[in-house]
Amino acid sequence: MTVASAARGDASGAPGTSASAPDPLDVRLTTALDPRTAAALKKAFGHETVGDLLAHYPRRYARRGELTALDRLPLDENVTIVAEVKTSTSRSMKARRGSILEVVISDGSGRIALTFFNQAWRERELVPGARGIFSGKVTAYKDSRQLAHPDYELFEDDLDVPSDGEEARRWAEKPIPLYPATASLSSWKIGKAIAAVLDGLRSVPDPVPDAVRAPRRLLPSGRAIELIHRPQTDADWNRARAALTFQEAFVLQAALLQERAVHRARHTLPRVPKPGGLLERFDASLPFTRTGDQRTVGAEIAEDIATASPMNRLVQGEVGSGKTLVALRAMLAVAESGGQSALLAPTEVLAGQHLRSIARALGPQLSAELMPTLLTGQLGAAERRSALLRIVSGQARIVVGTHALLGDAVSFFDLGLVVVDEQHRFGVDQREALRVKGAEPPHVLVLTATPIPRTVAMTVFGDLDVSVIRELPVGRAGIDTHVVPLAEKPGWVSRVWQRIAEELALGRQAFIVCPAIDAREPEPGEQLEEVETPTAAAPASVETIMDVLTRVPVLEGRRIEALHGRMTSEEKDRIMRAFADGSIDVLVATTVIEVGVDVPNASTMVVLDAERFGVSQLHQLRGRVGRGSVPGLCLLVTNAEEGSLARERVDAVAATLDGFELAQVDLELRREGDVLGGTQSGGRSSLRLLRVVAHAEIIADARAAAEEIIADDGDLARHPALRGAVARRLDEAERGYLSRA
Repeated sequence: MTVASAARGDASGAPGTSASAPDPLDVRLTTALDPRTAAALKKAFGHETVGDLLAHYPRRYARRGELTALDRLPLDENVTIVAEVKTSTSRSMKARRGSILEVVISDGSGRIALTFFNQAWRERELVPGARGIFSGKVTAYKDSRQLAHPDYELFEDDLDVPSDGEEARRWAEKPIPLYPATASLSSWKIGKAIAAVLDGLRSVPDPVPDAVRAPRRLLPSGRAIELIHRPQTDADWNRARAALTFQEAFVLQAALLQERAVHRARHTLPRVPKPGGLLERFDASLPFTRTGDQRTVGAEIAEDIATASPMNRLVQGEVGSGKTLVALRAMLAVAESGGQSALLAPTEVLAGQHLRSIARALGPQLSAELMPTLLTGQLGAAERRSALLRIVSGQARIVVGTHALLGDAVSFFDLGLVVVDEQHRFGVDQREALRVKGAEPPHVLVLTATPIPRTVAMTVFGDLDVSVIRELPVGRAGIDTHVVPLAEKPGWVSRVWQRIAEELALGRQAFIVCPAIDAREPEPGEQLEEVETPTAAAPASVETIMDVLTRVPVLEGRRIEALHGRMTSEEKDRIMRAFADGSIDVLVATTVIEVGVDVPNASTMVVLDAERFGVSQLHQLRGRVGRGSVPGLCLLVTNAEEGSLARERVDAVAATLDGFELAQVDLELRREGDVLGGTQSGGRSSLRLLRVVAHAEIIADARAAAEEIIADDGDLARHPALRGAVARRLDEAERGYLSRA
């Protein structure tokens, strides 16, 4: 029975097999296909089951009557095109034995050559007038585009074109699925494998219950799978995509909500501050009034940690919005009950600064009681022993550290709160290694200064409660941002140095950020944006700019120092302290200063080769200035040409200071990418049809529907098809990610 017939016979989408029968989507490809094809699919795409293969949806649809714009084919990319053979010529090679078959195909206006070596027999197939699908890598030969040894499949039924006008029209317009392919697995080979699987497929259980699907007029799952791969009309695959997109959102949200429910079912120690205790004393000492957002988010956290269920909350907010203050107040509430808090920071520079700012905020008396302690990999043996002793004895109620906190030698007396700063810098296992150090599951607070669009938060962090701090403290002078377009105005670079000199003359300081340490090496671990121009020069580096600045007359006599990731912890700390106390005028650095560096007197941020940074990175870097009463100036120096995608990113940052707006722009400019890919989870599968920008309303609708199901049937015992789909969507490793997030 095919999926189509199964779906027609079971319009409700309920499985047509017994409850104990295995789900047909879980059948191994080694059973459903010949071993060679199954092995090729696994090697190319990681597909192991029938469900994996059937979720390999068409990239687009072509038609027999449609040709491809050959003059716009990109060089050095694998393409799949529909075209017609115009000429086919075989000739002998001059330099050695053998023959060359040259075939020219056309889209009616442009042409491209196909070249085959020692395959003259193909001339009998590739006759003028033949149409088909051709796949291969586009290369250039003598200023012309060509496909060398392409794979192809001719439309075999061209000889049987219906003579009836209406039938001929349907034949010409019937959509032909074109799949994401590789050099070894062409689109039609994938299509044939999918067809073989569909022909033998039993009825597919529908993970979307009829009560959810019917009001939305969505196709049953089985019918949707059939029509997305075997459409007769465009309407067929459009309806199929709509149903499968909602299904993907619904299954993912059900998985996230189920994990959140499991997490909330665990038991931990409530942490409640005492009247007149540490938290009240701290609040009374604050020299400013907390913003409305800080109060709101603080209340949400206080409510979370006062219960016996572990908090699992993400706080996102603008640079300088007060996330650290909110976290510190939570640490004080935990300390009231004798508990400890651990703050995990991504760099030693940031960890050291966190410790100093926490101690400064607490003041001498509270600091003496709570004993904030730093633990990093660069501590000397004596300092490390002392820190470990304070941590294990419970003397240190607040512990700040880097990855060093995760080591086996680190034991806590009573770990009650884990705070992860800039969570995207840490892997799943690193966060879990800290959390398991609590005798009871600790409360977890995740901070990020990279604003996340609502749909991404729902899709990526749907198992966390999300708080947002938008409001900035009063008294901030703001930041003016300008693009310095060297592609059009190369002489403006001298004005950049002049503006720095003018700010220094006012007693202020400046950052200059470069994408690389030297001409050969970027910042360790840094992923720079691809520059679109193939002939782009090497990125600006700390080493070269330090040399350039020695020859800039307006900066003569100024104290200029470098800071980058290859320096030792002691060197970095010494430089940052000197910059913070005003002993350094200009700091030439890599993105090591992107997060957390707080020097209120720094007024100017110059980012060289700004097009090599992402939108969120540029926004983070800009946030290093304008933090006090001194107005901020940010100059984004770029070689990207106007109209390029790289330039769009830079222009977008200059156009607004709203990080949440920029997060949405960034998502759109990046053409989505893989929001659930390895950078986020290290294991979670990528999205198939779902796109968090385009499908925001679908995601919200699917989440609301999934919330009703999970609230009524938390373990999905009454929804076996959905339970199976959740298990299929999130394997064991991915579930581990969710339970640790």
